[in-house]
Amino acid sequence: MDLDSFRLEVGDTGAVTITGLGTRGGGVPGVRSVVAPAGIDWVQADEMTVCCGAGTAVDDLVQALQQYGQTVALPAGGTVGGALAVGHADVRRLGWGPVRDVLLQARYVSAAGEVVKAGGPTVKNVSGFDLCRLLVGSRGALGFLGEVILRTRPIARARQWARCPASDPSETFMALHRPTSVLWDGTTVWVLLEGHPDDIAEQASVAGLEPCDGPPALPTGSRRSVSPTEVLRQSGHFVAEVGVGVVHHASPWSPPARDPRVVGLARRVKAEFDPAGRLNPGIDV
Repeated sequence: MDLDSFRLEVGDTGAVTITGLGTRGGGVPGVRSVVAPAGIDWVQADEMTVCCGAGTAVDDLVQALQQYGQTVALPAGGTVGGALAVGHADVRRLGWGPVRDVLLQARYVSAAGEVVKAGGPTVKNVSGFDLCRLLVGSRGALGFLGEVILRTRPIARARQWARCPASDPSETFMALHRPTSVLWDGTTVWVLLEGHPDDIAEQASVAGLEPCDGPPALPTGSRRSVSPTEVLRQSGHFVAEVGVGVVHHASPWSPPARDPRVVGLARRVKAEFDPAGRLNPGIDV
């Protein structure tokens, strides 16, 4: 994929921000905006990889991969670049893994207006510092993703949401073998099972689960990262991702202050990548 036009648009001077479909609130108001290229460059189904522009809609990519019996472990909605830049997985993280594991290679535009390649199309081709994992979750503050090579995964033969009442999700969680998702709101456990239909039915029976249409609606007041023991101490209206440590809560939340040493390290990294602070100014890494 030719990134020359995108590189020239980003340039090497002046504040600039990158926007996608607005799903994840990207962009900095009042700052010159650019858009990453979109489109699927190639799919190598036998290698379970796909190359596409960062501006490609996740839903379009998922639809295109269906003909190969594959998909990508990215949350629905928005663009591929936006999902990677924010780095938040959806409720399937327990079984599908974190977003950072999806990105194999990236070509991004740096603060100097240059196209930089990080990573490689296969793990065995990568050496040195794993820059791709640093880019995921950096919210565009270190570079603007232009083209990415992603790891795909097979679409399960069958999938089923099921639930059961539970004041403690631990017993249900321990009874299951590699569930894709386990959610709990203090009174009910929802489980997403994927695989062979017979295996799904057997797991649901062993854990005392009844099939249901889908998971509960997630509260949107705040998204909190907590320890596994803190999940059991939640109160109010919440839905917790058991085994992951993410809690979706109806109430706003002020996260605890970060360790000053961590803040200092993050800012030094940002300064190395973007000395003038021109990429997504005001967004802290």
